[in-house]
Amino acid sequence: MSYIPLTDDIAVAPQLRLEDLDAIAAAGYKAVINNRPDGEGPDQPPQEAIAARAAELGLEYRYVPVISGQFAPEDVAAFRAALDELAGPVVAFCRSGTRSSVLWALANAGRMSENDIIATAARAGYDLSALRGRLDGHGH
Repeated sequence: MSYIPLTDDIAVAPQLRLEDLDAIAAAGYKAVINNRPDGEGPDQPPQEAIAARAAELGLEYRYVPVISGQFAPEDVAAFRAALDELAGPVVAFCRSGTRSSVLWALANAGRMSENDIIATAARAGYDLSALRGRLDGHGH
């Protein structure tokens, strides 16, 4: 399992297995956001199982499923609310980590500069330059 910190408050990860949650809790993360809809792929445990294991470990859990490539304003708002409400630091995950990094970027539009968002994601290995123009706080 590999999670990639974007900032001190959030990391993104590819699909988590139940045993990955132990390492996340041990690393000091306080919450997990699941951005992958149930049944998207055969490699994923059901979100109820992830929620149950997170609870056993004392991790807060939020299910904010988003279909890949379909970032509706209400999805971005739900992700922002999760970031605002959950104790941090947080690990957000999806199939590859990209969807979660895009949600983080869109949720921070208007809170961080567009250039800072793109540069932060790039340092973590995610090219979000295609979002340029949507990250100025007015484009989504």
